[in-house]
Amino acid sequence: MEKKRSGCLRALLIGCIVMLLFVAFLSINNGPLFVKQRTGRPFLLAHRGVAQTFDTHGLQNDTCTAERIYPPEHSFIENTIPSMQEAFRLGADMVEFDVQPTRDGKFVVFHDWTLDCRTNGKGVTREHTLAELKQLDVGYGYTADGGKTYPLRGKGLHMMPSLDEVLQTFPDKAFLIHVKSNDPEEGRQLAQVLSRLSAAQQCLLTVYGGDLPVASFHEQLPGIRVMSKETMKSCLIPYLVLGWSGYVPPACQNTELHIPEALAHWFWGWPGRFLERMESNNTRVIIVGGDGSEFSSGFDTPDDMKRLPSDYNGWIWTNRIDKIAPLSKKENSEWYRHCA
Repeated sequence: MEKKRSGCLRALLIGCIVMLLFVAFLSINNGPLFVKQRTGRPFLLAHRGVAQTFDTHGLQNDTCTAERIYPPEHSFIENTIPSMQEAFRLGADMVEFDVQPTRDGKFVVFHDWTLDCRTNGKGVTREHTLAELKQLDVGYGYTADGGKTYPLRGKGLHMMPSLDEVLQTFPDKAFLIHVKSNDPEEGRQLAQVLSRLSAAQQCLLTVYGGDLPVASFHEQLPGIRVMSKETMKSCLIPYLVLGWSGYVPPACQNTELHIPEALAHWFWGWPGRFLERMESNNTRVIIVGGDGSEFSSGFDTPDDMKRLPSDYNGWIWTNRIDKIAPLSKKENSEWYRHCA
C-alpha cells in the first residue's frame, strides 16, 4: 500500500512538473520576453481616404449612408482623388478604396452597387459605361438634415475616378482595393488590370473582398497580398489551435489579416510576438475597432487610440485620418522599403 501511495505521489509530482514546464514554455514562447522592442507610431490605413462620417447605428447592406452623414467638417468626398491626396498629405500610410466594374470592361472607384444614393444617376453601377459614370456628381446625395440641404451637391461633378486614374496618379502609394461583389470574373478582370503594373507598384497593393473574386484574383496574381473571410479562416483557425508552439500555418504567408480589437487577445503572442511571427511571413496585420460585427469600425478618436497597447506600432484602421494622423508621431521609416 505504501509503495502504491508513493508511486501515485511520484506520478502526481512528475505531472505537476510537466505542467509547470509547459506553462513556462507557453509564457516564454508567447510572451514579450525576447521579442524585439517595437518603436515608432502605428501605421495608418485610411478607410476611403478622407470621407464624410455618418451614424452607423442599425446599418444594413443596403443602407444609404449619404443620407445620414453628420454635419460636414470638410468638403472631401470618399473614393475621389482629392480625398486620397489629402489622406496621404495628413499622414496615411495606405488608403482603402472600393471598385466597381463598368459595362465597357473598366473599373471605377465607387462604393455602391447602385448610383441612386450618392449621385444624380440611376440604376446599377456596373450597367453603365465609364464615360457615363464620369458625368455624374458623386456628392449629389449627401445630406445631414434629412434632405433639407445637400452641402456637397455640385462639389463632386465628374469626380468618380477610374481605377487606372488612381494608379497613375499615385504610382508610389499603397492601396487596399475592395472588390464589392462575390463574382469570380471580377477578380480575374482586376488581375488583368493590375498585371500591367510594375512589380514595385504591385508590391504596394492588397486586394480584399468576397471569397470567390479574391480566390480567382490570387490564382492569376499570387504575388499580390489578398484577404477574404476564407483566407482569414484558413490562417487564424489553425493558428488558434497550434500557434502556442510558434507554428504559423502556410495560409498565413503573404496575406493580410484584419483583427477585431475585442478578439485580438485570443491570438497567441498578441501583440508583439504575433506581429513578429506574421511579419516574418510577409503578412500585414491590421487591427480594426470593435468585435467585427459593426460596419468598418475603426480607431477614430483619441480615446480609441488610448486603448492600444503602449508599444503597439502595427497597422490600424481609421475612418478619421484627419483626426488620428495628428496624434501619431512621425517616427517610422517607410514600411514598404522592401518593395524597392
